[in-house]
Amino acid sequence: MRITDIYIDPAVSDAPVVQAIRARVDAPARVVKNLQSVHETLFCSPDPVGRGKEVLLLTQNRGAFVRDCPGTRYYTCCGYKILHIGTFCSMDCSYCVLQSYFHPPLLQFFVNHLEMHAALDDFFTQKKARRIGTGEFTDSLIWEGVYPFSAELVSRFAAQSFAVLELKTKTTAIETVLPVKHHRKTIMSWSLNTERVIREEERGTSGLTARLKAAAACEAAGYPLAFHFDPLIIYPGCAAEYKSVIRSLFRYVSSENIVWISLGSFRFMPALKPIIESRFANSQITLGEFIKGIDGKMRYFKPLRIDFYRQIISFIREIAPNVVLYFCMEDDEVWQKALGETPRAFGGLPNLLDQSAIRHCALSLQ
Repeated sequence: MRITDIYIDPAVSDAPVVQAIRARVDAPARVVKNLQSVHETLFCSPDPVGRGKEVLLLTQNRGAFVRDCPGTRYYTCCGYKILHIGTFCSMDCSYCVLQSYFHPPLLQFFVNHLEMHAALDDFFTQKKARRIGTGEFTDSLIWEGVYPFSAELVSRFAAQSFAVLELKTKTTAIETVLPVKHHRKTIMSWSLNTERVIREEERGTSGLTARLKAAAACEAAGYPLAFHFDPLIIYPGCAAEYKSVIRSLFRYVSSENIVWISLGSFRFMPALKPIIESRFANSQITLGEFIKGIDGKMRYFKPLRIDFYRQIISFIREIAPNVVLYFCMEDDEVWQKALGETPRAFGGLPNLLDQSAIRHCALSLQ
């Protein structure tokens, strides 16, 4: 993170987390009574999205800390829960939906951690969901330089045996979690892509080899792992490059320690296209063969993505025939034609992933 300005919600100005961040981050900080003025300042910037990656708003989560992943009824959802710790991201991926999801897009870190821990207490007590993660509306580990509290979360999950925490990232900020006694109740997880996509479309992220080395270090520390090939981007020569990524993955880590691998093709709301074209002038990712899906997102023509999924799956299965694979937001036709079965064969996608978590993370059955 490169923070140039810190704004503080007056409702949390005396919070211990705020004081800790102010002491840690070398940037001017001021309490603002009117948060709308922060928004207006960003909107006046020539690049509000880029500017928002340098502005940190310390505030409180006024909604639910534990919430459902925002899936859609049109495609198969995995039943994931989100631990909502903050919003937006300091890295800059061309395809990132967060560029158009938040208005305005700026880094928000929620500092009312007493309420967050109370929400986690309820989550543990209710035992209604086994999988929760912090990487949906932000990257799980970008905050470690601002306020390193992932170790605290890992310790909290280590003290129970029903659910797992997934920390999903494109960084290598693992130093704080490596020494923690995690009891395999946290899954360390990386988004992966080809070297070309990382270089051209994922500005400010860690390189592929760096991510894989970080995963190997976490495996050596006893953590279970997960990986996400999402978004898969189709371009000339991509199949060979993705095959190379997959081979590299299994050179660094053991397939037996991977809880799951997700696959998802590039898709985007039409409103994101002009943002990509404006902010990433050389990007070609919106020029593929797209058609509007039933959820309103632009998706690769279905036969194209089924064929591509089959190739990616074959590359993985050649090395790791037993690793759990699943699609993020695809329908039964894609599942059947690409994987040879639908989630119903596993008792539903949530059950498939829950059972894999139970096996790999030593969770209790009740």
